[in-house]
This record gives sequence, C-alpha cells and structure tokens, in this order.
Amino acid sequence: MNQDSLINYVLHLADNALILGQRNSEWCGHGPILEQDIAITNISLDLVGQARNFYQYAAQLINESKKPEGSKAAPSPSGERVGGEVTEDSLAYLRTEREFKNCLLVEQPNGDWAQTILRQFLFSNCQYLLYQQLQTSEDKQLAAIAEKSLKEVTYHLRWSSEWVIRLGDGTEESHQRMLRAIDELWKYTGELFVAADYEKESAIDISKLKDPWLDKVKEIFNEATLAFPGKTFMQEGGKQGRHTEYMGYILTELQYLQRAYPGSEW
Repeated sequence: MNQDSLINYVLHLADNALILGQRNSEWCGHGPILEQDIAITNISLDLVGQARNFYQYAAQLINESKKPEGSKAAPSPSGERVGGEVTEDSLAYLRTEREFKNCLLVEQPNGDWAQTILRQFLFSNCQYLLYQQLQTSEDKQLAAIAEKSLKEVTYHLRWSSEWVIRLGDGTEESHQRMLRAIDELWKYTGELFVAADYEKESAIDISKLKDPWLDKVKEIFNEATLAFPGKTFMQEGGKQGRHTEYMGYILTELQYLQRAYPGSEW
C-alpha cells in the first residue's frame, strides 16, 4: 500500500470510530436505565480511544511524508498546527466535512434506543470481522491497534446483539421500533463492503467480510423474531467524503471549541 493510500485508510478507520463515539456520547445522562446509560457512555469512550490511536498513527505518517525544507510538501489534510505539524487533535478538530472518510452508517441520528442499538450492532459486527483480519496485517502498528481494539469491539458486539434480541422479541412496541430502525438504517450497510480506492490497496478484501457479517445478522434477527430486510437500494459516498446532512451538525458541535479558540489544549 502506498503512503497516500495508507494515510487515507488509517483516517477512514479513525473517522468511523470518532463519529460513532460522538454520536453515542449524546446518550450520556439520557439512557433508559442507569446501567445502560453507563454502558453506552463507556462504548463511546472505547471508540474515541480507538480513534485516538488511529489519528496518532495517521499524524505520524503525514508528518513523515513531508519532504525536506525547500521542496514542495506532500499533500496533507487542512487545519495544520502552526509550523505545519499535524496532530491527532488537528485531524479530529480542523478537517472539513468533505475530508472525513467515515461510512454513512455511523453518522446517522440516534433516533430512539432501538435505532441506536441497531446502528451499533450493524457496525460492530463489521468492525469485529475487520479487526480480526487487521491483527495479521504486515503493518505492525495497524495490527497492534486492531489487536487492542478487538477486545473492546467483542464486548460492543455482544452487548448490542443482546439488546437487538431483547427489543425485537420483547413487547409489540419494542418490536415495531426495531422494525422502524431496520427500515431507517439498512440502506447504509452496503457501503461497509464496497471498497474505496484507498481500501483496494489493503491486503484485506472487505467484500469477503459481507457473508460472515450477513450470517451474524441473520442469526441475531432470527432470535429476535425480526424479518430479514429485502433488496434495498444502498447509499454510498461517506468513504469519499460525500456525507448526509447530519455530518455537518456533528462536526459543528464536535469542533466548536477548537475553531472558536484556535490552539486550545486540555
């Protein structure tokens, strides 16, 4: 994988984790019961932690890719710190909407608890399969991040699977809410398995993750007494920076402090 593709690939992984972590964090203090309020908040922290690891690696790659002084610098994301250095913070807080490469699924609104749970399940299912493959990557840094993150994602998948079953096979109200969540989110799942240009150079063929992903979905939906959705027109574009209307609002909140007070640090 060439340097530009590797940088974009790492940013894609980081953006997925950051945006979903930001979305989930909106539940803090609003969960249906205290235990699950804490659970979804901890999952948010896990995802932000994963994003930090990927952003740190991406920043390292970007800074190393710059040519010696006096020559033209290699392209890098906007919002560099003073002096031209890219950091994990500048990658999270100073890039524009079109520079984010997260899939469309993770930026979708929380909706009700059912929609949040289903979004987490659909994404964690894919993330689990991907990180399993990344553990054996020739890129030792990617492999290390995947190995560490897989322990967290294993819990995320188990937790969200149990909730899909609980709601789907619960009351008539909870069952109907899960059906509405499927109707809202299923059209964003196809993009998970369509490789962007920078993913095509990866040793992992993400299209091959689709069948085991579907097997898990069918297993959980069957136990939850939820009908598997029929053929759906799939939405794409997030991996290339073409996002839904929701992305701008997420970044407005996420990036406000850094843009209002440039250079702020904790």
